[in-house]
Amino acid sequence: MSPGKVLQPVLKMKVDELFLCWLSQPATQLMLKDCLRRIKDEEKTEIGSGDSGNSKNERITNKNPDQCVLGDTRLPLLSFNSPQLSTALPLATPAGPRNASNVRATRRSSGTTVVQTKKEETLPPSLSQNIPTFYFPRGCPKEKVNIDAVIAKIERTFSEFPNERATLEDMGKVAKACECPLYWKGPLFYCAGGERTGYVSVHKFVAMWRKILQTCYDDAAKFVHLLMNPGCNYLVQEDFIPFLQDVVNSHPGLSFLKEASEFHSRYITTVIQRIFYTVNRSWSGKITCNELRKSNFLQNVALLEEEPDINQLTEYFSYEHFYVIYCKFWELDTDHDLYIDRNDLARHNDHAISNRMIERIFSGAVTRGRKAQKYGKISYADFVWFLISEEDKKTPTSIEYWFRCMDLDGDGALSMYELEYFYEEQCQKLDNMAIEPLPFEDCLCQMLDLVKPQYEGKITLHDLKRCKLTNVFFDTFFNIEKYLDHEQKDQFSTLRDEGDSQEGSDWERYATEEYENLVAEETASDLWDDGYEAELNPVDHQKANVLKYQMGKRRFFEMPSHLAGVDLEEYDYEEDFE
Repeated sequence: MSPGKVLQPVLKMKVDELFLCWLSQPATQLMLKDCLRRIKDEEKTEIGSGDSGNSKNERITNKNPDQCVLGDTRLPLLSFNSPQLSTALPLATPAGPRNASNVRATRRSSGTTVVQTKKEETLPPSLSQNIPTFYFPRGCPKEKVNIDAVIAKIERTFSEFPNERATLEDMGKVAKACECPLYWKGPLFYCAGGERTGYVSVHKFVAMWRKILQTCYDDAAKFVHLLMNPGCNYLVQEDFIPFLQDVVNSHPGLSFLKEASEFHSRYITTVIQRIFYTVNRSWSGKITCNELRKSNFLQNVALLEEEPDINQLTEYFSYEHFYVIYCKFWELDTDHDLYIDRNDLARHNDHAISNRMIERIFSGAVTRGRKAQKYGKISYADFVWFLISEEDKKTPTSIEYWFRCMDLDGDGALSMYELEYFYEEQCQKLDNMAIEPLPFEDCLCQMLDLVKPQYEGKITLHDLKRCKLTNVFFDTFFNIEKYLDHEQKDQFSTLRDEGDSQEGSDWERYATEEYENLVAEETASDLWDDGYEAELNPVDHQKANVLKYQMGKRRFFEMPSHLAGVDLEEYDYEEDFE
């Protein structure tokens, strides 16, 4: 034994030693054999446990009242003849043959147990009945809901339609009769079976809606029930396709897309990814009622009716944001197969992202499915998550996105080794740019002062979510362009800029700027093709507004013609996102 090492007892080994010692004693072995024999003869014992058995026990007990026979082993009984015990513990009845037999039966009924087990005391039912119900997975029930009145209103609405049958175009009135937002009309229609027949009868719809009113008590539970597959209590990405297709077909802000039906699936895929990016906080790929209830998605769905300009709904439905994301992906996807590899993604923003971070993205840390690891490619849906996380590193999802990438060993914390691993490539890029890099020790001190971790020697996800400058932290380790931009500013000016720009998130500002640049490029290209000179600055403001949507459409129409055959079934969601 090495000097200074203290011996510590091992409790389990001592218990095992005592058990083996007890088991090896002859009395113990005889008792166990007798117990085993009695277990085998249990049925015979139950049959012969009548009066004859009692008389036999009486004879045995009377024969030697001071000993108890257990197989071949005689164990002396404790004597209760002490005058002190007799006075302190008086017996209810005098000891006789019958009582002795009862003692014998009682001891035999205990079987192999040496100590009788205490009977569990059940709690009185009044204690449990006083606890009110506090868990409502389908919403808290409302007492004042008159289901019959709602059903009567729905029946009056259906009476206005021919044969009391409503088509998808009629479901807007039905949604209002159900006291639902207008764009719930698609889910209401499909949940009632309208997709199969092309219409919904009043009886089928009333039966469906009555069941929902009786089991779902808030909007989140109702919406999930309308969209989910039978037998599920959550929503997957495919469940949103019919709902969003109806939005594309009927919203006035997307009327121009009717001429470009081949791009419906692109827009729908973008919106679905943004929904899961914001709502699915568990990263499970399944949106539950609770997650939907905590988000603002249903409020945005209600705003679709009030806001004719789809671009004002910047969190999910903005066409301008979709246009920016898709154009950025189109620039990287050189072969236009809707997948990009490591080299394609590395060209984003002029090779600003480090190669080590690119490898982490393709390792499967933040992508769904196995294509990233198996084929070395990510889909357009994965790129949506990447671009939003890259341009806005302050949201909870983006912080989790980059934390997963930097956590190489998956232990839930960023060690100093992991930080140094990513910073090494930043130093190499700075050397190639003839810029002297900051030593890692000095950089580490700055980052620790910035984040102020709770535990020394590691940075947790909770630490980063408390930090107000997570974008500075992440850019320092894998985005060289933004790192240099931050180096030209001090932390106080950065915080001051953040306080002055509260009108929108970093992503919204980026998308607005990029969309204006894309529109300007399209305008310049069109004017050049029409024979105008290069002086383009005096463009009328009204003309620019009119061209906004037109420029968005024209880039799509100029793409190769082989994309014209794309439909909603193009994406294999099960393979890409499982």
